[in-house]
Amino acid sequence: MKKVVSVLLSAAMALSLCAGCSSSSAPETEAQEAETQAAGAAEEGAEAEQAGEAAEGVMPAVAKEDLKVGVIHIGNPADGSGYSYAHDQGIVAMQQALGLDDSQIVRKNNVADDDQTAIDTAMRECVEEGCQIIFATSWGYMDACEALAEEFPDVVFSHGTGYKSNGKNFNNYFGRIYQSRYLSGIAAGLKTETNKIGYVGAWGKDNAEVTGGCNAFAMGVYSVNPDATVYIKTTNSWYDPEGEKQAAVALINEGCDVIGQHCDTPNPQLAAEEAGVFGVGYNSDMSKDAPGAVLTSTIWNWGAYYTEAVESLINGTWTGENYFGGLKEGLVDLAPLSDLCAEGTAEKIEEAREKMASGEWDVFDGVIECNDGTTVGTEGEPMSDADITGNIHWYFKNVVEK
Repeated sequence: MKKVVSVLLSAAMALSLCAGCSSSSAPETEAQEAETQAAGAAEEGAEAEQAGEAAEGVMPAVAKEDLKVGVIHIGNPADGSGYSYAHDQGIVAMQQALGLDDSQIVRKNNVADDDQTAIDTAMRECVEEGCQIIFATSWGYMDACEALAEEFPDVVFSHGTGYKSNGKNFNNYFGRIYQSRYLSGIAAGLKTETNKIGYVGAWGKDNAEVTGGCNAFAMGVYSVNPDATVYIKTTNSWYDPEGEKQAAVALINEGCDVIGQHCDTPNPQLAAEEAGVFGVGYNSDMSKDAPGAVLTSTIWNWGAYYTEAVESLINGTWTGENYFGGLKEGLVDLAPLSDLCAEGTAEKIEEAREKMASGEWDVFDGVIECNDGTTVGTEGEPMSDADITGNIHWYFKNVVEK
């Protein structure tokens, strides 16, 4: 499992896994507290390594036939698109890969992540039903995971996004969705004719995940079309179907002819199709929702992590480490390009993909210009995972807040 201790430094993740993450609660966290926790974890890890202590097998192995897996969704996967659907497709992929029976999967759907009572109830029900591992897919589930992990030390609580963990039965997982967002920005930048591209975000600059994703998308746009501007409009919610559509319509009315998004539902893509413009979906392939508009979609393959995590529990090799995968690990990707894409799109995307997958270059390497005239980053050096996940509270130079 990929070890990324630095991801603990994230003060304001987000899905949504993803993508990405999903949450109905405000994304603000105490950065100093997160940094302190991360520093402590890093120090403990270094001491353990120096002492020659093995990190593997912190939880006992579970016989496959006795295993039960719980998953907490903010929405209903039956909707067939968006955040919860993408996560559930990952659960299904894990189930098929490991040969688990349907009775071994316990789903709790429509658990609002700003309702701590509902979250606690759903997780306790999973424990009572015999789940040895529970995947909590939304940002707002983090504190409940932390508390219940202490109360139930024999159960693994794996939290999608966030920054808290205990190195034993409570970890967090997320991925380099910004890599796929950069690639999708290439498709948008080559397609626009007005040089105005809209982006519906769940949160503003307080949430590094959303801001970083928008920046990566805008940087992809800029790489092929430096004259284009990306206008971001936020809903202040991970799951607000009506608000997401209204934000897209407002951007379209301002002349945006391609609509990107970092929110849960396909409604921005539906708005684009209704207006006769184009879009880039998120979480799952949204061409099935708006085939007349979607160029491609930034997608999560959550099964890459879920399979690895559950298999490690079966094998007795669960370490409690955090996970931060990307294109290389197959956790994030781009949906097939539609025939609506501009000529040459596939070639430009493949060129950038190869550089990222090989490790030759990544989106936030080097010095980056911000829209307020300042710069971030260091020449010739990659931005740390900690900064990518927790400290991107700035916008790239071609981004305009609406």
